[in-house]
Amino acid sequence: MKQIMFGNKLIGEGKPVFIIAELSANHLQDYDLAAKTIEAAKEIGADAIKLQTYTPDTITIDSDNDYFKIKHDTIWDGKTLYQLYEEAYTPWDWQPKLKQIAESLGLIFFSSPFDKTAVDFLEEMNVPAYKIASFEITDLPLIEYVASKGKPIIISTGIAKLTEIEEAIATCKKVGNDDIILLKCTSSYPTPLEEVNLKTMVDLSKRFDCLVGLSDHTLGVSVPIAAASLGACVIEKHLILDRTLGGPDASFSLEPTEFKTLIESIRDAEKALGEVSYDLTEKTQKNRKFARSLFIVKDIKEGETFTHENVRSIRPSDGLPPKLLNEIIGKKAKEDCIRGTPLNFDLITDE
Repeated sequence: MKQIMFGNKLIGEGKPVFIIAELSANHLQDYDLAAKTIEAAKEIGADAIKLQTYTPDTITIDSDNDYFKIKHDTIWDGKTLYQLYEEAYTPWDWQPKLKQIAESLGLIFFSSPFDKTAVDFLEEMNVPAYKIASFEITDLPLIEYVASKGKPIIISTGIAKLTEIEEAIATCKKVGNDDIILLKCTSSYPTPLEEVNLKTMVDLSKRFDCLVGLSDHTLGVSVPIAAASLGACVIEKHLILDRTLGGPDASFSLEPTEFKTLIESIRDAEKALGEVSYDLTEKTQKNRKFARSLFIVKDIKEGETFTHENVRSIRPSDGLPPKLLNEIIGKKAKEDCIRGTPLNFDLITDE
């Protein structure tokens, strides 16, 4: 049974789905809004809050030449990369304070680092785990540095080809880190349902023999619930206090009431999935009363032959099993039987 200790929670087979609320850019450069979003994550029942640790200068350069302009049919088209990340990044001086808030509430706090300086910063904060963002999966030196810290590592596969996923996993294992969780992710914002391909998540689990989950950018809650039903151990979704606030990630983020519905639905799905069992519950056992059995459906005199006209398989279950019907047809009644009597062996004679 595959399980990984993630902070103070065990993730994996036989454990509840681990729910991550992604803060990302939904703080809108307002510290109080960031803190309130973390408090909301606790109130709705999330297990963890995740940040992103970068600055515009650690993730790109300030340039407006064509290479750095966003023009790929995204919700951010028209901006440069630097402008987007300047708007979206989480100030580093906030992060230790936000970690303290999260942990005081019982939430696990961790982050996605985007370069080595971010890893070093997060190590000083003693985060319990790391996440490799979709667009960093090809940065094998970064992955190796993160994995070398010996902590669980979640890897999003949003833009990755199969060979790149293989390389990322091999890089972690090269430094002795096998605590890997792969998240199926589609790096399209928001993601159309027909591009989700949740069956790939199932294949990732089989192909790499590792824990899997979903980093979701669809609208609504149906896809994460389906993922949980297919074996996701981790679900990550963006949380925003109010979508009308706007921001880079607002359109594909859930408000607290929606996120709470998502979590409750996943917990309901877990209860329904249960375990492999052919035992009957107490209620089901009682309801067997209404199963079919053999009954006398016409008055029969002693010595009269049982036929398909006077014996039938009907509800309830007080008579003999229906599978005996053909054995009983042609035999004779040992005594008078009135209509509505359950058929039993005491009423049958072979004579």
